[in-house]
Amino acid sequence: MSEPLTLGVAGLGTVGMGLIQLLSAHATRIEKMLGRPITVTGVSARSRKKEREAALGGAQWFDDPVALAKDPSNSVFIELMGGEDGPAKAAVEAALKAKKHVVTANKALLAKHGIALAKLAESNGVALNFEAAVAGGIPIIKMLREALAANEVRRVYGILNGTCNFILSKMTDEKRAFADALKEAQEKGYAEADPTFDIGGFDAAHKLSLLTCLAFGAAVAFDEIHVEGIENITSADIEAATELGYCIKLLGVAMQTEHGIEARVTPVLVAEESALAEVSGVTNCVGIDGDFAGNLLLVGPGAGSKPTASAVASDIMDVARGLVLPPFIRPTSVLEKVKGLNLKAHQGNYYVRLKVYDRPGAMAAITKRMSDENVSLESIVQRRPGPVHPGQAAEPAPGEAEAAVNVILITHDTTEDAMRKALRAIEKDGKITERPQMIRIEDL
Repeated sequence: MSEPLTLGVAGLGTVGMGLIQLLSAHATRIEKMLGRPITVTGVSARSRKKEREAALGGAQWFDDPVALAKDPSNSVFIELMGGEDGPAKAAVEAALKAKKHVVTANKALLAKHGIALAKLAESNGVALNFEAAVAGGIPIIKMLREALAANEVRRVYGILNGTCNFILSKMTDEKRAFADALKEAQEKGYAEADPTFDIGGFDAAHKLSLLTCLAFGAAVAFDEIHVEGIENITSADIEAATELGYCIKLLGVAMQTEHGIEARVTPVLVAEESALAEVSGVTNCVGIDGDFAGNLLLVGPGAGSKPTASAVASDIMDVARGLVLPPFIRPTSVLEKVKGLNLKAHQGNYYVRLKVYDRPGAMAAITKRMSDENVSLESIVQRRPGPVHPGQAAEPAPGEAEAAVNVILITHDTTEDAMRKALRAIEKDGKITERPQMIRIEDL
């Protein structure tokens, strides 16, 4: 039997304790598979006094995670603290410089400093593994690094944030308002007290930046990704999408185009019969279009103690087997540095919701603005607040605001640039009461 693989674990929250429990519960099985045991020799967290679900055994306590990262009693440093800078960054750098393998679940750290950390790992001949950083228990990193390594990936996409998917599922399935669905997500622990990082699309964008680099060998900075959240999705959008045979999802998409790499996180409409429409609640999914493997879709839990701990453990077992690969598949020296593509060139179909003053000529003006930019309309649906006679504008009651109706437009294939120009012109014309809602339609 070989010497134990020794671990230093920094961060004893949900994932950290899940890892401790997994390694304890499956110790005998793991040892038989690897031919050597895995032992946690050191730990670090913000509080020693906090009650924890599993015993830490004889692991030495370190108040400073950097000291744990440098300590020679462990050969693999496990970073589960979180945060794009501060102790997490300092500790990972210290471990790599000490020629230790590193396993992390920290998507924010990697989205900001991943290339620099990968260079450091490569120069010291050690692994930097991060399966748990994207989509929790879904083995998407291994899929790209190993199973699809010989393929040319054309597109990678997915539902990458469980909080947003939970909220949109509640709004769709139970006709809940956004605020109500968000409140339930917070009560269940799916969303933070300040949910901006999730509902604003930033969490999904961190994950997409890593997938983009892995899939295309292109280092696209996090701030080069076009990001829109779900905070402006209303019940009117959900209802209209359902009536039209679609559902709304927050999707991260990175793809090769003739203009370069397009990377974006936005709400989209997908057909209700598509596989993506079936992914509900806090579940995540990731799709890959490979030139030889074809179209693959992986679905599973995107967060949580057990699924994420499972992903961390798989990375540790790779280290135990001596598998050390470049963190981003290709050596950092050949990664292409590119800027995110301006979405003006994006081409596709669009959903538009306009709150239009119920006046004669308003729709004629709107369709003219669309025509001016060569935007062809597939359908127009007008949803009145109450019954009116055909051709007669709804008159507001004395003291009430002028009546307005929701108008839903579905376009034929067009460009983002044309859509934005048309909508800016419509706003300036003063025929609508609020900013237009524009959502891309994805054929997936």
